[in-house]
Amino acid sequence: MVRAVVRDTFFLSQKSEPAGRDDDEVVKDLLDTLQANRERCVGMAANMIGVKKRIIVVSTGGVDMAMLNPVIIKKSMPYETEEGCLSLEGSRKTTRFETIEVEYRDRSYKRCRQRFKGWTAQIIQHEIDHCDGIVI
Repeated sequence: MVRAVVRDTFFLSQKSEPAGRDDDEVVKDLLDTLQANRERCVGMAANMIGVKKRIIVVSTGGVDMAMLNPVIIKKSMPYETEEGCLSLEGSRKTTRFETIEVEYRDRSYKRCRQRFKGWTAQIIQHEIDHCDGIVI
């Protein structure tokens, strides 16, 4: 089900709660909403559709990946950039890292640990910020 995108910065600035095995419907809705906004969005966090859970989805070059309870455990090579957000007007400056390592659960709730670089790493950092109540 495609959901409306939340633009309430008070709601978005609240930390998300851990996701569990029973949150697959949220993952599905998040993936559907990302698909519906494909022309202007490359990643989403569950709070962007009104669900305060630590779930993100990221478009990684044709494949959409879901991450439950993602945590960045390593990061290197900081750089300054400017980002937009579907929940906000305009763009804002921020610091990101070229390479990150993330621990998360996949859609089957299997524990994963993966390294990301470049654009994909930037998207993941933006969406994890959403989970942490950080709005650029």
